[in-house]
Amino acid sequence: MTNVVVVGAQWGDEGKGKIVDWLSERADVVVRFQGGANAGHTLVIEGQTYKLSLLPSGIIRPGKLAVIGNGVVLDPWALTEEIEGLVSRGISITRENLRIAENTALILPVHRELDGLRERAAGKGKIGTTGRGIGPAYEDKVGRRAIRAMDLLDPASLPGKVERLLAHHNALRRGIDVPEIDATELTGKIEAIAPKITPYVDRVWHLLDQKHKSGQRILFEGAQGILLDIDHGTYPFVTSSNTVAGNAATGSGVGPGTIGYVLGIAKAYTTRVGSGPFPTELEDETGNRLGERGAEFGTVTGRKRRCGWFDACLVRQTAKMGGIDGIALTKLDVLDGFETLKIGIGYELDGTRIDYLPAESGAQARAKPIYEEVPGWHENTAGIRAIADLPPAARAYVEKVQELIEVPIDLLSTSPEREDTILLKDPFDNTKQTA
Repeated sequence: MTNVVVVGAQWGDEGKGKIVDWLSERADVVVRFQGGANAGHTLVIEGQTYKLSLLPSGIIRPGKLAVIGNGVVLDPWALTEEIEGLVSRGISITRENLRIAENTALILPVHRELDGLRERAAGKGKIGTTGRGIGPAYEDKVGRRAIRAMDLLDPASLPGKVERLLAHHNALRRGIDVPEIDATELTGKIEAIAPKITPYVDRVWHLLDQKHKSGQRILFEGAQGILLDIDHGTYPFVTSSNTVAGNAATGSGVGPGTIGYVLGIAKAYTTRVGSGPFPTELEDETGNRLGERGAEFGTVTGRKRRCGWFDACLVRQTAKMGGIDGIALTKLDVLDGFETLKIGIGYELDGTRIDYLPAESGAQARAKPIYEEVPGWHENTAGIRAIADLPPAARAYVEKVQELIEVPIDLLSTSPEREDTILLKDPFDNTKQTA
C-alpha cells in the first residue's frame, strides 16, 4: 500500500476532480496542497454535478478526512460559501471530515482587489489570472506579512498584524492612485469571518504523521497543472505556486518519503485558459469542435478554454519534471468521430527540430509543432469501462500516446461520471490489470 499524489500534466483542467474523487474511495485522507480558489474541480456523482474550488474532492465521500494544507492560500469567504453550498445539498461538513492547516496563509479582500487592478493595468500584457487574489496572497506569504489561519484564533494579535500588512499594501495603493485600506475596517471583516473557519484549524503536519503511521492511505491533490508551475511552467504565464508533485510534501507538512506514487492527469487532447504559449492550439473549426464536445469552459471563471491536439512532447517533459509514475488519460470520448487525429511529437524552432519546450518565453512563442497523424474512430467510447471494449483505433491511439510520453497510462476516463473509468493499474497497490 502507498500514498498517492495527483497532479495535472498539462495546463490544468485535465479532469483531476473526477480522478481524485474516484481514487478517494480507496483513500482515507485527501489533502489539497497548493493553489487557492482559482482552481475548479467538477465532480459528477449519480447525475449530480458538484463544483469545488478550495475543498478537496474527497469531501463529497462519507467517511473521508479532507485536509487543506499549508501550501494553499485560503480565502475564508470563498471557503464559507463553498461549505454552505454543499451543506445545502445534504453534504455534511464538520471538524470530523475537514481540517485546515494552522499555518495556511489567507487571501483577504485587499488581495483580490490588487489582483484585478494589476490585470487591468497590464492591458495586452496581462497574465490571465482569475482575479481571485492568489498571486498577491503568495507574495505576502513570502514577504512574511501574511495573516494565517492560526491568527484567527488570537483576535488580540490581529490589529498589529493587519497594520503590518497594510504598511506594504497602502504604499502600493498610493503608487497607483487608489484609496488606501482602513485597518480597522479590514480587521473587523477578518474577525467577522473567523468563527466560520476556526473550528477546522489544526496541526496538520501532526495529524498527517499520525494517519501515515497508523497505515491510513493518503491522497494528495494538486491544483492547476505542471505547465503552470511557478518554476517549471511557461513563465510568466503561470500560477504563483509550485504545482509539481514535490510540493505535496512541502505544502502539507510531510516528508518526501511519505509519497509513494505520482499520478499525472492528462486530457486526450490539450487545453489552456488565459494567456501564454500553446504550440498545438487549433484556432479553427477543429478547435471549436473539441471545445464544444468537451464542454471546455472554466469551472471557476466560465472562460472558454483554448483547445488543441495532444502534445506528447510536453507531457513527456512534465512527466520527467514532475516525477510522474503513471498517467490517467481523460476525455478520450471527446475524440470520437474524428477521421484522423494529430499528436504533437516535437517542435521546429528557428529552423531546428527540438524535442522539448524551451524555458524562455520568446522561444516558446516561436516553437512550431511537428505532428504525427493517426487514424481516428467513429464508434462511441463514452461510458466504456473495460480496455477490451474500446474500438481498435482508440486503443491504438492510447498505445501511441503511451509510447510517445514514455510513461504508462494507468487509467482511462471515458465520461465525467465517476464509474466510467478504466483501471489498468491501481496507484495504491500497484496491481497491474490487463485486457
